[in-house]
Amino acid sequence: MVNLVVALRSSMCMIVKSAGIVPYTVEIEPGTNIHFWLPKKTGDKPAVLLIHGFAGDGVMNWALQVRSLSKRYSVYIPDLLFFGKSYTDKPDRSPEFQAECLVKAMRILGVNPFVPVGFSYGGVVAFKIAELHGDMVKALVVSGSPPVMTDSNVNRFGFSSISDVLLPKTVKGLKFLLSAAMHKRIWLPSWPLKDYLKTMFTNRKERAELLEALVISNDKTFPRFPQVI
Repeated sequence: MVNLVVALRSSMCMIVKSAGIVPYTVEIEPGTNIHFWLPKKTGDKPAVLLIHGFAGDGVMNWALQVRSLSKRYSVYIPDLLFFGKSYTDKPDRSPEFQAECLVKAMRILGVNPFVPVGFSYGGVVAFKIAELHGDMVKALVVSGSPPVMTDSNVNRFGFSSISDVLLPKTVKGLKFLLSAAMHKRIWLPSWPLKDYLKTMFTNRKERAELLEALVISNDKTFPRFPQVI
């Protein structure tokens, strides 16, 4: 049987390519590579960095927005570390490390300034980019994400671990994650959701470590962000 999610992702790649966005891999340092979708031609358009959430990768999260955005912006879509084709052999799993790798990649690509646009987990990374490298940030757009993830953010869902929410192992768990992420619930049969779990939730050990590094205790202070104009 055809894996529906693999076929869907292939279609989304075609949509992105039709907008003049092509795949490219940036070596941050030996052992650390970030896979991007980036414009063939940039011109003088302002740059936006679209950072995906935890349940997908760059193409799966942003393909449907690319055609419209690329008319006015130079669109850069990374896969975060341990998503898609991005990886590292370094032990750091913090959102700060994800942010630093993206900033280094944008510098290598010669892009400065840019607008980080983050969804969910990508929003936390976007906040970190603004906190650590405000000089490179022209503006900041975040959806569905707090500046930091605390224990209370997890407990309010009735779960003891953030992995139970963002790293589901069953169709039931994935349905809950999708229902929490969507404004309107949509019904899907179980078989495409099984394909989604198999295809999109790889590198489970490393992703569990990413989530462990994401959650901080409630007695930590929230970061102070530089003024972004």
